[in-house]
Amino acid sequence: MTQSLKNIPLKDFRNFLEFKGLKCIRTKGGHEMWSCTSLLRPITLQSHISPIPEFIIRNNLRTLGSNRSELLDFLNGVPGKK
Repeated sequence: MTQSLKNIPLKDFRNFLEFKGLKCIRTKGGHEMWSCTSLLRPITLQSHISPIPEFIIRNNLRTLGSNRSELLDFLNGVPGKK
């Protein structure tokens, strides 16, 4: 059974971003900006909406150059699996 990207808490997605090497560079007006040196543009999250809507997760995974299975492996406790 495939797991959905729906209902992922904000806290868990923040942990995934930290695992990928990103840092919160700014918080302003209910939004958090996350970035690292390898990204062309920052990841933006709404800090007042949890769980995160699926389309926001998909867009942020695309910006990260990551995929759905990597996020789900991290959430299931297997972060080193490829």
